[in-house]
Amino acid sequence: MAAFRLALAQGADGVELDVALSADGAPVVIHDDTVDRTTDGAGRVDRLTLAQLKQLDASLPGRFGARFAGERIPTLDEVFRTLSAPALINVELKRDTSPGRKLAAAVVALVHAYGVEDRVWLSSFYYDNLARLKRLAPALPVGLLYAPDEPLHMLQAWLWPGVRAQAQHPYHLLAQAPAVRWWHRRGYGVNVWTVNTESDLRSAMKHGVDGVITNYPDVAVRVRREVAKQ
Repeated sequence: MAAFRLALAQGADGVELDVALSADGAPVVIHDDTVDRTTDGAGRVDRLTLAQLKQLDASLPGRFGARFAGERIPTLDEVFRTLSAPALINVELKRDTSPGRKLAAAVVALVHAYGVEDRVWLSSFYYDNLARLKRLAPALPVGLLYAPDEPLHMLQAWLWPGVRAQAQHPYHLLAQAPAVRWWHRRGYGVNVWTVNTESDLRSAMKHGVDGVITNYPDVAVRVRREVAKQ
């Protein structure tokens, strides 16, 4: 949560986060499948209950300093409750290993409960997540996430019926100007990830993308302002 607050303070339009289900079905915000790298604990997220996850220290004081002491793994509920309008929230759904595949339903329920339908993007690398989202809430915007090394069967999945995405979310080097124009002509937004150098940020913006996901929002805000003046 400290990172999200800092991003917004630096002028970001919103935040991007990953969500998975705990062992007892709570949508929690964490990037990895395990807690080993980003907390003082160990184990798979989907095998730990929310209560167990909340006991873990996510502040990593040796890396980030004592001022972040007490940071915990947030729930998606906490994010929606804390980040007020107009902040955009891009929710990436991780691989759903839950019995009955309940991640999409849990996310949609929270979106409706907090009334954030007009300021969320729902994205995933997994076609089944997006198909479930569209069955549950056809009006919510979804983005297709993919990388240069995407397996062919996953790329082919986007040709199947059932998901009409509002945006393409490619790795930024896949979004050269001709590709961005092609997507725009077909009605897609284009939001790229993860753009961390000033030169790549400048290139992405000059190519006409609609949004960038970055670890350095302060740099992105400055580059956007400079590109707009050119």
